Amino acid sequence: MRVSSQGVTVVALLADPDAPTEIAQRMARILPARLADKSGQGRRFDVEVVSEPFTAGTEDPPTLMRRIMDRGRAESWDIVVALTDLPLHSHGRNLVVDLSHEHGLALLSLPPLGGLRLQTRARRAVEEAVLSLAGPRATGAEGPPQSQPLLGPFVSRLAPVHPGQVGEEETADLRYVVSGPRGYLRVLVGMVRANRPWLLVPGLSKALAAALATGAVATVNSTIWNLAESLSTPRLVIATVGSVALMIGWLIVDAQLWHRSTEVSPEARQRARLYNASTVVTVGLGVLVCYGGLIIINLVWALFILNDQVFASTTRTPLHAAEYWTLSWFVASVATVGGALGSGLESDEAIRAAAYSKREQERRHMLQDDDGDQGPSSKIIG
Repeated sequence: MRVSSQGVTVVALLADPDAPTEIAQRMARILPARLADKSGQGRRFDVEVVSEPFTAGTEDPPTLMRRIMDRGRAESWDIVVALTDLPLHSHGRNLVVDLSHEHGLALLSLPPLGGLRLQTRARRAVEEAVLSLAGPRATGAEGPPQSQPLLGPFVSRLAPVHPGQVGEEETADLRYVVSGPRGYLRVLVGMVRANRPWLLVPGLSKALAAALATGAVATVNSTIWNLAESLSTPRLVIATVGSVALMIGWLIVDAQLWHRSTEVSPEARQRARLYNASTVVTVGLGVLVCYGGLIIINLVWALFILNDQVFASTTRTPLHAAEYWTLSWFVASVATVGGALGSGLESDEAIRAAAYSKREQERRHMLQDDDGDQGPSSKIIG
């Protein structure tokens, strides 16, 4: 087992900024006690959290493992577990975790953990990785254990995890990957969660202002009243789908969020599909949150401003709860179109900041530099 001279195993959680750092800081409060309980024999652990952009400039797992190894050598750490919210790939598969028993290193990609109970899954994954690296079988001379059990946090019917291929020259000696449609879906959900789609609406202030203004005006427009009353439920649904699709398409096209890979390899095409799918789902969920908010705001505004006698004289229909709901629903579709036009006033940087996590923004900026024949920096943190 890896133990410092003071009889305490020092574990460093090297986390990318933002979400990975927050997850690492939360788990660090309880990790020492849980590791001591699980390891037994009175062993003690000291956990440190270091927030650094160790993935800057690359998504290559072997390169990242070398960076982590160099960073660990510069400090008095016995074990280093690195956490990132970027999806990593190895030999065409989505990487879950890389382990190096010889050097006491682990690289954990958070998206394959999915979008639900991420904090708990991440903590369990880190615990299993640390105990595996600190165990009596983790000896550098003999290499990794020949019969390593599958890491518990990743095993479920919805996450087909299995050992992955490791190159002879790589720092890692054990790798777990996910594959197949279920694995792809879990990575996609994890990427969308990392992008925090619920923050898209407040991040687009100009588009939101345009949508609210459009809704306020449309609510008191008699033509809108007549249209809302004449539309059947299927047509209202079509209006909803059309306006939401228009908003999603406009945001993606106007801010150039669609990723086009310049590589022709199957792995590059797979990455491009994954990134674009996460973009559509992220923006789609954000727009749906906006749409739901507009319905509620329009309903409150209509309850406050509409006069039932004026409405009835115009539409020849009494103003009851159903009419309030139908009008608010239709106005939300109209306001969403107005928000799509208003999003054109936003800068591309503002839209990307609202749609993506900080790591994803840096990754896409790096890809743009690559397309412009400007190679990304390979700064090694250490």
